[in-house]
Amino acid sequence: MKDFFIADAAKFDNEMVTSYFVLSTLQVREKKQGGQFLALMLSDKTGTMEARMWDEFADALASCAEGCYVKVQGQISKYQGKYQITLQKMRFAAESEIDAGDYQPSTRYDVDEMWAELRGYVSAFANEDLKRLVFAFLDDEEIGGAYRVAPAAKSLHHAWLGGLLEHVLTLVRVCRATVPFYPEVDADLLVTGAILHDIGKIKELAWKSSFSYTLEGQMIGHISIAQGMLREKLIGLEPFPAKLRVLVEHMILSHHGKYEFGSPKLPMTPEAILLSALDDLEAKMQNMRAEFAKELANGKSGSGMTEWVRSMDRPLLNSKAFLAEE
Repeated sequence: MKDFFIADAAKFDNEMVTSYFVLSTLQVREKKQGGQFLALMLSDKTGTMEARMWDEFADALASCAEGCYVKVQGQISKYQGKYQITLQKMRFAAESEIDAGDYQPSTRYDVDEMWAELRGYVSAFANEDLKRLVFAFLDDEEIGGAYRVAPAAKSLHHAWLGGLLEHVLTLVRVCRATVPFYPEVDADLLVTGAILHDIGKIKELAWKSSFSYTLEGQMIGHISIAQGMLREKLIGLEPFPAKLRVLVEHMILSHHGKYEFGSPKLPMTPEAILLSALDDLEAKMQNMRAEFAKELANGKSGSGMTEWVRSMDRPLLNSKAFLAEE
């Protein structure tokens, strides 16, 4: 069974380890001096780590593929500020050898409690049409079951089991706290948008042994998927106010905020503008938490600037750790 996790890498600097991982990516690359090597990304529930296998990898390449479990032996070392593992051995690992819970990061919060809280907010809606719309999704056995376990992303914010529910619930809390400052905003409509804006991710993403995109996710994307799911649900809810349908659909289509971020439309209503801004804020704050945790996992103090964060196009600084440093 697994006794080494990626988050433990700093404790094993320059040591040999033997452990199991999910093989997230696998590439054959050319050596500068001639020949080939394997460039890999290994994952477990605590994170991801780059790996290299320089020699005698023919058997490993023939038996291992992206998304499978592998057993590896290699040396932990630091390269350009990050821990990686140089492999001597790698083989395919059967599911009987592993505990799936070791490889899928999951929310640290109680899913049942989060689900009950989310449903409680919907039950409190004054707008009965929006209430029955949202419950049509949450009470759907297939949709509700996936909603409770799906990640919110493949690798960015809330990329863990239960991440979608955690992200949405946090967003709903922030929305409800913000509404009193903006009388132009309809609270029930805003919370409806918060709950449904990412509903398409339950079909966009797959999360068996590792997080990946489905064919539908790659070809269509979660925004268009969510639009289709909404229209499908509304067929069974007729009569449903046409104006409400347009406003909910608009929030789904515009929640990424900009065309270059994948939104088919720009936010045009108070609810859509606020949802887009708060959704972006909530995602960025979680990204920062993950980057700060990564710094600590790489053996750093956490009080200095992080490395360049590609998803945010900047390095970051943990101000609390910076101020607390002696």
